[in-house]
Amino acid sequence: MVTSTTTDPDWASVAAAVRPSVVAIDVRTQSGSGAGSGVILDKEGHILTNDHVVGDAVDGGLVVTLSDGRLYEATIAGTDPATDLAVITLTDPPDDLQPATLGNSQDVVVGDPVVAVGNPLGLSSTVTTGIVSALDRPVTTTEAPQSPGQQGTSVTTNAIQVDAAINPGNSGGPLFDATGRVIGITSSIASMPNASGSSSGSIGLGFAIPSNLAKQVGEQLIDNGVAEHAYLGVYMSDGTAEADGATRAGAVVERLDPGTPAAEAGVEAGDVIVAIDGDPVSGAESLTGYVRQYASGDKVTLTVVRDGKEIKVQTTLATRQDQL
Repeated sequence: MVTSTTTDPDWASVAAAVRPSVVAIDVRTQSGSGAGSGVILDKEGHILTNDHVVGDAVDGGLVVTLSDGRLYEATIAGTDPATDLAVITLTDPPDDLQPATLGNSQDVVVGDPVVAVGNPLGLSSTVTTGIVSALDRPVTTTEAPQSPGQQGTSVTTNAIQVDAAINPGNSGGPLFDATGRVIGITSSIASMPNASGSSSGSIGLGFAIPSNLAKQVGEQLIDNGVAEHAYLGVYMSDGTAEADGATRAGAVVERLDPGTPAAEAGVEAGDVIVAIDGDPVSGAESLTGYVRQYASGDKVTLTVVRDGKEIKVQTTLATRQDQL
């Protein structure tokens, strides 16, 4: 039982309650091996993790270690490179699995205390603490190609930024709030190059995929093996616009396809989208990250600057694979 609260964190209580819900994942690929983390979703043995952790695993190449040291083979239930999320399933899961409780990432505020649990550098069940240092931070990562001629996968997320120590191997592991609820899936870090040209570990800038997006995608992967994504149908660049005596950053619409949600709503080339549902858009990456958080069929309100005037445009997002 977790006795901790946001205003009075008890990390020993949280760690004792949540560590059994976190697993270490060892992965064999055609090019070698790797390791990551994951979080147990249900008694059926579904585990949420990152696509970049398990997506290239060979058949029979996934071994999951529970917090008590028991080892289980696993198979891939579904992967979603566009959000860097994946679900794997334990083979013959035990009866005593302890699923995590997913929280509402929309309730997270800057300054909230958080704890990351995972398998950094192969050190399983490691616990680190910190605070939420920013929200809706546009982060784009590119997974290196696995074979010559193959293109790397680019992922853009409006992430939860934390200062808890996150290192290679934490990927796919859960970020908990002070009550023991999962509010994010740790996925990447900012790092500084060192003298040898490689990168250092944690410098206090870690990023997590918000739990609401992870829950939405995870459920689709369990049910269907694939995930759908909402899209607008616009091609963008970074820019600024002036309206009401102020200059604002935003996403400049370079062009858009006919028949897409944006076109049907009356968005035009040259418009600058500066907000979506009231959330400020700082550029093309920012808008991409926001749209990723919605589901197909959701209605959104875009704040658009056109000819020096700010207007509101409503549209219903549609489904199209890997499109904004």
